[in-house]
Amino acid sequence: MIRRELWRNFDFLLFGSVLLLGIVGVVVINSAIAGSPSLLELPEKQAQYLVIGLIVIIIMSLIDYHYLAPLSPVMYLVILAALVVIYVFGETAFGSRRWIVIGGINVQPSELARQVLILVLANYFWQARDDKKGWLWVLKSAAIMGVLVFWVIIEPSLSASIVLMVIWFALIWLAGLQPKFILYFVLIAIVIVAVALLIPGLIQDYQMQRIINFISPDEDASYGETYNIEQALITIGSGGWFGQGYLQSSQVQLRFQKVRHTDFIFSVVAAEFGLLGAAVLMGLIFFMLWRCFAVAKKATDLYGALIAYGIGVVMAFQTVVNIGVNVNLLPVTGLTLPFVSYGGSSMLSLCVGIGLVESVAVHTQKRQPAA
Repeated sequence: MIRRELWRNFDFLLFGSVLLLGIVGVVVINSAIAGSPSLLELPEKQAQYLVIGLIVIIIMSLIDYHYLAPLSPVMYLVILAALVVIYVFGETAFGSRRWIVIGGINVQPSELARQVLILVLANYFWQARDDKKGWLWVLKSAAIMGVLVFWVIIEPSLSASIVLMVIWFALIWLAGLQPKFILYFVLIAIVIVAVALLIPGLIQDYQMQRIINFISPDEDASYGETYNIEQALITIGSGGWFGQGYLQSSQVQLRFQKVRHTDFIFSVVAAEFGLLGAAVLMGLIFFMLWRCFAVAKKATDLYGALIAYGIGVVMAFQTVVNIGVNVNLLPVTGLTLPFVSYGGSSMLSLCVGIGLVESVAVHTQKRQPAA
């Protein structure tokens, strides 16, 4: 029988914000498909992913996150093996091998790799909390991250590999990184980028083209590589302050905006519900992130704090990048808007992350001494 005190410590505000974002996602996806016959089943599928995801959150919250520490190396090896399998046998789409089909569902291990990396790094920094924060400490954690990044980047998925690096930097900073190392990291990053640009094949042609298009847009936007960005800006601008109304955006319903149910779903929200609706959506995402960071702040050990902070950082980064792409402040990356964009792997991996945060909330509170 589930003890009553666990539910008292469950963060219902965090759970509720995820539920609302998921519902918004299903509703907007229903509009974004614009009656396209090949996409008609997507809203129902997304609703199913949401229900499964909410169940995953509840189940994860009941597992004491401390029990995951000794299991994290096993999870790491499993996800690493999955990435290798994907590279060898995965389905190829848009020039990348990121998926493997299991039971009719496209599984994307690079999504779950984020949560696994958070668990492994959080455990490492927790176990090494009294160690000297020198080069050995840095390089060990970098190696843990680097092995996963290698297999993700050769899929190739540059954006997913960047997310893994962001996770590493955020957690090592929170674990006590000395500020002097930041300069070293900047210099190393410059060298890595220079090498990647000089050695053929390390950066794929389409990835390089996205960067070039961002710096120097194609003037023939109607047919060029910048078409999606130009249409996203038009779609967002068409919404004005209050939007054109649900199912009423000509940009969306006439299908001028492509990939509108995934990468550019934010533009659909802005077109149909206006600047006000987009602001409400961003406010709801901000509230969810605040709850994650609040759980991290209350955690009574470094392990739990790093888990909650790590999950929050991942979702914050995805949100900033996705919206930044939609408003042409960042190059196109393919990162989804958390809980709103269509995608089973994205939805379920994010729900695993929220479940971990809920586990920290529940079991941290349980360990707090009585006043």
